[in-house]
Amino acid sequence: MLNTVTLDQVIDTALQLPPEQRQMLVDILRNRQIEARRQEIAAEARKSIAAFRKGKLKAQSAEEAIADLHQTIDDAE
Repeated sequence: MLNTVTLDQVIDTALQLPPEQRQMLVDILRNRQIEARRQEIAAEARKSIAAFRKGKLKAQSAEEAIADLHQTIDDAE
């Protein structure tokens, strides 16, 4: 069975660390979050490249891409 830890428990435990170790923990968590996001972006890029190569996406100029983005924003509002 998994031992579930709550966010409050993690915070309480982290606050028991000396200040320099708390800062190290914050830095480690931030760096891991950044790396996880990079991995997500890379995976999405790989999917997009594969879709483009299969002909599911069309090439666009920068102006066309920007216009599409503006239209998407306008439609969302």
